[in-house]
Amino acid sequence: MIEPRTLKGFRDYLPDVMIPREKLMETARRVYRSYGFSPIDTPALEYEEILIGKGGGETDKQMYRFPDPGGRPVAMRFDLTVPLARFVAQHLNELGLPFKRYHIATVWRGENPQAGRYREFMQCDFDTIGTLSPAADIETALVIHELLLAIGFKDFKIHINNRMVLNGLLERLGLADRSVAVLRALDKLHKIGPDGVAAEMHETAGTTAEQSRDVLRLAELSGKEAGAGGNDAILKELGPLVAGSERGETGVARLAELLAAVRAAGVPESRLRLDVAIARGLDYYTGTIFETFLDQLPNKGSVCSGGRYDNLAELYTSQKLPGIGASLGLDRLLAYMEELGMLPKVVTPAEVFIPYFDAARLHDYLRLAAQIRRGGFGVEVYPDPKKLGQQLKYADRRGFRVALVAGQNELEAGTVQVKNLATATSETVRLDPEASELLAVLRRLLS
Repeated sequence: MIEPRTLKGFRDYLPDVMIPREKLMETARRVYRSYGFSPIDTPALEYEEILIGKGGGETDKQMYRFPDPGGRPVAMRFDLTVPLARFVAQHLNELGLPFKRYHIATVWRGENPQAGRYREFMQCDFDTIGTLSPAADIETALVIHELLLAIGFKDFKIHINNRMVLNGLLERLGLADRSVAVLRALDKLHKIGPDGVAAEMHETAGTTAEQSRDVLRLAELSGKEAGAGGNDAILKELGPLVAGSERGETGVARLAELLAAVRAAGVPESRLRLDVAIARGLDYYTGTIFETFLDQLPNKGSVCSGGRYDNLAELYTSQKLPGIGASLGLDRLLAYMEELGMLPKVVTPAEVFIPYFDAARLHDYLRLAAQIRRGGFGVEVYPDPKKLGQQLKYADRRGFRVALVAGQNELEAGTVQVKNLATATSETVRLDPEASELLAVLRRLLS
């Protein structure tokens, strides 16, 4: 017999994880739609040339690539942003600009599996294409903030930076032609520390000790805490570090504008962190960048990241298609929520359970279930007329919140027992033709 097993870096999702996973996707859809983002989908497979070289050398190594049955070189998408650039360039006349989309789908990267990170994972992206306006950058920060709140988090920080600040400093230091290697090293600051970053910059970008020191000096500004003027203090110190670089000065001005606007929209200062050390590992970012961290898990990775990419579609079209967006790391966040005890052990999406109590009354149970579903609740009727105790154990194990118990006596009297499975309390409710009284009780118990 074949041993049932999953590939390294891949996982099965049982109902107790898949139910909250789907709930997260529904929450993301609701938030994205509330800002006017429209849904799209693209194929899992693209021509290799569409994806290769777009995310950086490391991403190219991690990409799943192979010839298809026709001998064409194809690859599985490693994110949803590069396929978006191809999609917009291909369908530009139908879409119009600016174009706002969200895309919730699976991506693949053959990287080393780690806690909360798999080789197959889901991304929940939203992007605005076709505008350079700072308003789109500001809206991206607002969507990230509202998304985390809608999921149920209050203690988190959105780390914000602008690649123009970093690139401006590199111009001033004579490192503009080695910016990719420097930024990749800097992006590892939280993992390998200042000495490790300096060593990697020297090895991969040929920086001098003085150049490495100046880059790290910029990153050290991120040590200031958010709130109580910390962000404003960092902005004030950034000015002299990029003075003389038009690009760097523009980046500082845009950061100041974004922070002021997001505050004006009601985002607390405590949830904003100006972090000039974040660079984002992908090569295509050109301006504002975001990473979001949970306060309860400060040493864990970002749960929602993204930024501005103004040149990504230039290989597919001559029309300028600037864009900005972010992605919720669904499976990473789900793992963190498991760790924080935020996922109730529920293995059914239905709230109401109806035991098959009287073997002669199946039609009555099915009719009752249909009435409750029309009232907006999920219902499961047990398939076999077993002992009530066995059925209630099943209901408890699967996480039902309410059971409707009705034997011959109750049904002949036109009543049903509504059993709250969490408190083990019951109340008898009259069954009118539309089950209106029962539905009112269920709304009270399940609200």
